[in-house]
This record gives sequence, structure tokens and C-alpha cells, in this order.
Amino acid sequence: MSGFLGGYVHQVDEKGRLSLPASFRRDLAENEPLVVVQVDERSLTLYPGPAWRELSERLMELRRKNPEYRGFVLEVTSRAVEVTPDRSGRVLIPAKLLQAVGISESAMLVGALDRIELWDPAQYEASRPVRTAELDRLAREVFS
Repeated sequence: MSGFLGGYVHQVDEKGRLSLPASFRRDLAENEPLVVVQVDERSLTLYPGPAWRELSERLMELRRKNPEYRGFVLEVTSRAVEVTPDRSGRVLIPAKLLQAVGISESAMLVGALDRIELWDPAQYEASRPVRTAELDRLAREVFS
């Protein structure tokens, strides 16, 4: 598995279904459910099973060690839904989640290695970082 890579704009149909790019489907086990959750106010995140299980364990550990974070954990899990791609590779995203991040007719699907982010295309473009000396330094550090 090379991870989820690349960015794709796909249409959202009237039922809220979104087709996953073929390259993303290749990295998923057949009939593998994903969990879609809104953590960031501007985007949704699709987690495949292994990544969601790892995140779930971290959330449970956080709740166990810090009971005051119970509300945070409930906030995250109350906005999480399991979805399974159909035979055509489409996932049904609940309307309330799409509306919460401003996705209507199309979505930008961005590979983020172990997960997939869903954005309104205009929001995604507006959120991209401006190239700075700090970003250049970080790029040299990571890729050297």
C-alpha cells in the first residue's frame, strides 16, 4: 500500500454519493467500511478501518486518562458515521456532514497518506499554504 495520494474533484450526486478515485479504491480492502468524521470545521475525513481503529484507541486512552475530555470524545464520535463503498466505488455521505463543511455539487478528495480528506473545492484552494521560507525549510528537512 502506497497510501492515499493525489487530489481529485468528483461530483456529489443528489443522494449525497461520492465516487472514490480508482487509486484510492485500490488501497482499500474489498467491502472495507470507512468512517467519515468532521474534526476540522472546513473538511471531512474518511478513515479506513486500520486508521480508524488506531484513532479510536487514542480517543479511548485520552478519555481514560483525562475524564475531562469525555465531552471532546463525544463531540468527535457524534459526528462520525461508518460508510461502505458500493459496487461502483461510491460512498454515501450524510447530508448534514456535507452541509457542515459547505460541500454541495462537487468535492475535492485529497489523499493524506493514511486517510482521505473531503473539501469544498474553493475552500481547499483558499486553505492552501502560501509558500514561505519556513515551508521551504520544512520541505528540505522532510525530503532531504
